[in-house]
Amino acid sequence: MATSLKLFFDRDLVAGIAAELRAAHRGFDARGFTAAAQDGLDALELTARARHIAAAMHHFLPARFPQAAAILRASLPPPREHRDGEPAGDAMAPFRYLPHVFYVAEHGLDDFEPAMQLQYELTRRFTAEFSVRAFLLRHPEATYERLSAWARDPDPDVRRLVSEGTRPRLPWAQRLPAFQRDPAPVVRLLELLKDAPERYVTRSVANNLNDIAKDNPEVTVDVCQRWSKDATPERRWVIRHALRSLVKGGHRGALEVSGFAAAPAVHVGAVDLPRQAALGERLRFTFDLTSTAAAPQRLLVDFVVHFIKARGGAAPRVFKLRAVDLPSAGRVRLAASVSLEDLTTRRHYPGRHRIEALVNGVPFPLGAVDVRG
Repeated sequence: MATSLKLFFDRDLVAGIAAELRAAHRGFDARGFTAAAQDGLDALELTARARHIAAAMHHFLPARFPQAAAILRASLPPPREHRDGEPAGDAMAPFRYLPHVFYVAEHGLDDFEPAMQLQYELTRRFTAEFSVRAFLLRHPEATYERLSAWARDPDPDVRRLVSEGTRPRLPWAQRLPAFQRDPAPVVRLLELLKDAPERYVTRSVANNLNDIAKDNPEVTVDVCQRWSKDATPERRWVIRHALRSLVKGGHRGALEVSGFAAAPAVHVGAVDLPRQAALGERLRFTFDLTSTAAAPQRLLVDFVVHFIKARGGAAPRVFKLRAVDLPSAGRVRLAASVSLEDLTTRRHYPGRHRIEALVNGVPFPLGAVDVRG
């Protein structure tokens, strides 16, 4: 995805931005901007290209930010439409405004009101989740107050910004250390958004809680426990999505909120696991899960592969399998597989790989496979 986005910021896009700015302000030097923004562009990566274009904007727009912000606002098209609660149109197209977002984060910090007005309009076309974080760091109280008001805005893009912009660990963005230490202010905003009618917004709410869980797991569990009372189907979806990382890691509280017993009464046996495998293959195995409980159980079954690292150690990685409802003495045969082919996010090395079943977070050894080069 990053490669395609990188190529998206090309010479044609620069020319398009130049035309938009020229139409908004007749004194804008479109030719000079185009030459400066295109100079060296091809050698840069994704975000560097957007920042390079933003630097050219700064050079050719008025030096005073309020004037420049007015031109940028006037250059924007109408806000994007939504269908079935999701933004309509080409998903790539809004990325053309990433340079605008970087511009306001870099040059608008000393002009709070014009900067917030510009971010409001940018988020209705793209997103201001990257730039608003700079304002949370520089102007925490004023920005938080504005976000609290925006949480009630009729535009779902604006409401989503409130959640996405306050994520403590938003990907591609600077972290928010104050919210990592104390996420209570974020939770207050999420309370206003948890029952939004758009999945587009509630997905962001869940992702924010998932971020919070990485530093404050008990906060996320407590919030989800509270939200689970009289929860609508949509809010139950939010809770499941918010707890996904904690559930995957076997967190007891998250498993209980998700409806899985804290201590599974099961026996794992009849394991069919090959003794050897080769790099590049797909490793397949099966096993039986038998209930030893006197009552039915709801079980979350995952599996763990302890991958050999480049220097010979091992690192566990959890893979999702399935949820199982087992009656007393019930048994189910489960099948799983994992690729040993190198991926962009994972490289494989020869060595002895241990495999475990993970039932409601409790590990059950399945055996080991010698992976050959």
